[in-house]
This record gives sequence, C-alpha cells and structure tokens, in this order.
Amino acid sequence: MALLAMALLAVPASLPALASDPGASAPLQFRITEGRIENAFYQDDDIAAHLLLSSGNKPRVLVAFPAGDSGVGVWFEPTVAPVRWTLGEVKGEHRMVGGHAWNGIVADVSVAADTLVLQDAVLGSIRVLRDYQLGQGYPPETAAAPQLSQRSVQWRRNRLDGAPGYAIALSTDNGRFQRDGSRILLRPDRAGEPLRLRIEATTGETPLTPFTDLLNEHAQADLRSRQALQFLSYREKFLAGSWRFDTYFGRDTLMSLRLLMPVLRPAAVDAGIASVLARLSPDGEVAHEEDIGEFAVLRHRKEQGSTSAEPIYNYVMIDSDYMLAPVAAAWLLEDARGRAGAAAFLASGAKGRRQGDALVRNLLFVAASSEAFARKPVYANLIALKPNSSVGQWRDSNEGIGRGRYPYDVNAVWMPAALRAIGDFLDAGVLDAYVSPEQRERLRAAAANADDWERHAAGLFAVRLPNGRAAQQVRAYAAHIGVPDAPALAALDGAALEFPAIALDAQGRPVPVLHSDEGFRLLFGRPAAAVLDRDVGSLMRPFPAGLMTDAGMLVANPAYADREVWSRFGNNAYHGTVVWAWQQAVMAAGLRRQLARSDLPAPTRAHLADAQARLWRVICAADAVRTSELWSWSYVDGHYRIEPFGAEGAHEDESNAAQLWSTVFLALPPPEVATGTAGERSCR
Repeated sequence: MALLAMALLAVPASLPALASDPGASAPLQFRITEGRIENAFYQDDDIAAHLLLSSGNKPRVLVAFPAGDSGVGVWFEPTVAPVRWTLGEVKGEHRMVGGHAWNGIVADVSVAADTLVLQDAVLGSIRVLRDYQLGQGYPPETAAAPQLSQRSVQWRRNRLDGAPGYAIALSTDNGRFQRDGSRILLRPDRAGEPLRLRIEATTGETPLTPFTDLLNEHAQADLRSRQALQFLSYREKFLAGSWRFDTYFGRDTLMSLRLLMPVLRPAAVDAGIASVLARLSPDGEVAHEEDIGEFAVLRHRKEQGSTSAEPIYNYVMIDSDYMLAPVAAAWLLEDARGRAGAAAFLASGAKGRRQGDALVRNLLFVAASSEAFARKPVYANLIALKPNSSVGQWRDSNEGIGRGRYPYDVNAVWMPAALRAIGDFLDAGVLDAYVSPEQRERLRAAAANADDWERHAAGLFAVRLPNGRAAQQVRAYAAHIGVPDAPALAALDGAALEFPAIALDAQGRPVPVLHSDEGFRLLFGRPAAAVLDRDVGSLMRPFPAGLMTDAGMLVANPAYADREVWSRFGNNAYHGTVVWAWQQAVMAAGLRRQLARSDLPAPTRAHLADAQARLWRVICAADAVRTSELWSWSYVDGHYRIEPFGAEGAHEDESNAAQLWSTVFLALPPPEVATGTAGERSCR
C-alpha cells in the first residue's frame, strides 16, 4: 500500500478536452469477451487504446496504449463475492496538459459490488504493468499518488525523464470514495445498487500512425480478425499483441507477414520488413523486443545513470535471426512485383541506410553461424541458446523447450531455410549492389550446405520408441492427467514411434516432447513423402498419443518424456499442453503448401488431405477465440472443452485477446473455400 500512503499530488479535477474532428471517419471500435475479461478496443487517428475490465473475485481496470507501449491500471483487493462489470459507451479523448497533447479514452461502466477496496494503481510502461500483474511489484520511482474526493479518485504523473506521462481517473455519480486508514474504499450510495463509474485514461506518449489501407480484396471477410489486425498494425511497426505486447516483436512480425502476405497491401509488407531491418544489431542479428518509452528510461537510469529514452533492443532470441532471410525472399523474390520491386525496396531506406545493406548484414551472420556444423556435423556445432539464457525461440517460457539447449526448429528448419534463401537471393542477382566478391563467395559456400545441414541436423533430433514403450507412456500419462487413453492407443496402431524432439539438451540428448514446430518444416521445407507420412501422422493422432483434441491442436505433448517432465507441460503452462492459434495456422498453411506439390504419391496426398480436414475441424470449433493468443482446455463429459487462458486466474499467465499472428487466418480460407476469393470462412 506504499502508493496510497504517499502524499496527495495537486492534480486538476478536470482537464480541458478537445473536440474530435466531426468530419473524420468513424473510429475503429470492437469488443472481445473471454471468460471474465471484457476487452474494448478503440482506434482513431492519434488515439489507440485497449480497455480491460476483469470481473470475478480479482477486479481490475486496465487501459493499454500502443503509444510508447504504455498503460494505466487500477487493481482492487480480492472480493468475497464475485464482481461483475458492465461496459457502456467508449469515446476517444484529447487533452492538453502543460502544452502537450495527451490522448486516450473515456468509458462509462457499471459494477455490481457492495464495496471495492483499491489495492493500487500502476501508471507507465506496459512492461511494468505486466510485471505487476504477475505479482512482481513495480519500481518505486514510478509510483503515483491518488488525489481523492468524495466522487472521484485520480492518478497522474509525468514520465521519469520529464516527458508527458500517464493519467487515469475513476469518478461516480452514485457512490463515494472513502479513506479508511491507508485504504481507499468505494461504496454505492444505496446498498444493492450497481455503481456507475466513468473511466478516463490518457497517455502523453507519441502516437503511432495506423494504416488506412491495410488489406487487399483477397482477405477473408472475418470482421473480428480484420479489426484485431487493424488495431495492431501501424506504419512504424506491427504490434505483437494487446494488452501485454503492445510493441514490436521481431519473430511475431516476420511470421505474421509471411502468412498474411497474400492479403496485405504491398506498403504494409514493406513497412513490416523495414521495421525488422531497422532494428538489426551491428552484426546482423534480428531484434526480438524493444524497450521504449519509460521502460527505456528505467533501463538507462539503472545501467547508465542517465534519463535517456533511446530504445534498447533485445537480441536474446535466436530463431528470428534465421527467419528473416526466408520471409524476405518470399516477399522480394516470389511476389508478383518482380525484380524491379525488389530492387526498389532494397535501395530504399532512411538516413542513407539502404535496406539491402541491412539484409546482407543478416545474411552474412547466418552464413558465419552455419560454418562450424557444415564442417563437422555434431550436436555441439548446432545453433544453441545464448549462454545463461533458458529461452531463444518462440516457446520463450523457462520450460518451453523442456530445458533443452539446441532447439529443433532453429536447427532443422530455420537454418536450412535461411541458407536456401541466401542462394535464391544470389541467383536472382538482387544483391549485386550490396555484396563484395569475397562476401558473395562466402554466402554462396554457405548456401551450398543447406541440404547437408538439414539432413544431418534432423537426424540428431530423432526420437524412436518401440510400440510397447510408447503405449505404456501414453497409458500412464493419460491416467496422470485424467483423460481417456483408448483413442490414443488405437491410433498407435501397433507400430513403432518416431518423431523429432523439441530440442537437444546440453549433452546432445533429444528431449522427447512431441511438438507442433513440424508445421514450420511443412511451410518452409520440402520433406520426402515418407517423412511427411511419418511426422504428420505422429502429430495428428488423438492426444495424448499425438496433439489433436476437440479444443484444437496442442503445441506440446510430454507423454513420451520422463514423468518429472509431465507437470512442467501442463495445460496451465504458457507453452504446455495448450493451443496457440498461430501454430494451427502454420500447420494449415504448411499442409496446403505440401498438397500443392506435384511429386507426392497418391497415398501421401490422401494422408495430407485427411490431416488438413481434421485440422480445420478443430480450427473451426475454436472460432469464438480465434483472435486470442492461446487457450487451454478442460476434459468434461467425454470432450475437451476450450478454456480461456488466464481469464479465470488458473493459469501461469494471461492470454492477449488480440494477437497479431492469430489474425493470419485472413489469408487462410478453409479447403472448401476457393483460394484467392474474398468471402466468409465456411466454418463461421
């Protein structure tokens, strides 16, 4: 309660609001309800805000702003009886504070509660709010003191470097705020009457520029996905997801662009790839995330003693380093714009920095990091997580790859794909103006190793179990988590089991967790028919033999690992036995790509078509959570039932209601809908 014990700041009870332009187009507004969380999104020119109202026994009001990756939130103490919020009108708001523009929203809500006790308010970076939500507190220098009156309470402060900051106010016309020692209580005037509240939230951070023409005529007519994508897309960058990741993430940008390419306007793809190139490290690594706004100030204060707000980029992730080349090649070499369009993009850039120079910097990094394994293909020469880091690819929770050190996708998929892309760029001649003869020779030598790298790397990840052992594991694991084993055991069909491990541990031993990353190989590789039959078959078996449930395709299945691993991959874990929308999309796109091949035998094609149909059945069944980051499940009455991740407080984190790469189904019509036509998904 340190914040509430601070002396009150003199904050005006009302700040002047600026009227919106009456001739402007209608704002983007939409809502998504997941479990006990109501999400309301608002975007209009220089205003973009995401309001969350959390009902239940842990009430919360939170507003996230893409501007500066900033936000404001009020948390209440746990209640005995569940609290229920009802959201009314949401409007945009412009304020002038000290000669600076502050942008945000005003929302009218009601709440059914006898008494609410304010626990704390947090204003500043979304990264700080995110930590507070996870119980980690916030830096004391970011605390803001409440100004209290009988009908309102409000908090406002400038950024730590003196720049315009953040404000949130709650006011009521039928209740009262009362101080009780160090606590602030909110009660209705008349017992049993819902409280009417007005929420005003603004940020002084520099607004982003939304796209006004984002999608082409081939995009699916899925309104919610279109709205979510619009809210997350800006000319400066694409946001990974709201509310928790309201800024640039390299991997999320690259994978979303790759899947959305068929339906995005060229300017949007160009802007997305340029945002990645602009954030490369000097040696060509792709930035994973950026510390901006006040979070950058906090970092600079701690590490350098300055109040600089210069962005700080994080390069801990290794997978995105090898995604850039194949994604850029898919756009610059395969797109219908042709060589002239690719040349124009590569020659462009801000402040005399050509995109082509940046891309070559990354390609040289890829080539250099491939050389050791190409010379001697042993596990120690694979691409490993960085020293002292437990994460490095998209499964970026501490248990995501089973405490492994050498991720499967980075080594068996992304590196070979990147090496092939290097060869494609050289063959197309679009890099001639950006590479020296020596660099060209080094890149060409690396590209020539793509097939050998893939073959040797894939072999190191192979997990093989005799049928009896596989069945024993499935039977024991099913009993452990309380789901049936009969469909899974039948699907094993008496055969031995082989699948690629999720990672190798520090000693080069496969971590035997079945996983969905095989979808990457379907999307970027060209596996042999026998490999397709085996690996797609392993994934498409019913859980817990494979990954398929009524709730969707899981991203991990630890059944074949040691018993002590099982609890680390539960359905409450961020990368455990849960469903991520974009992983289903990657698999759907990969199956479609493989089915477009002309060299596969009829039995393999039939196998892939059956897998495609079964995958789309569960994709359609999860339509209600289609823009969510991820979801979990419960097993009830003989079926796996979808459970919003984090909305009920039973999971280790919280899912975003709008996730960038969950909108990629805009470019993925189901098999029943003709490719390239605009229309409603047939499963909706």
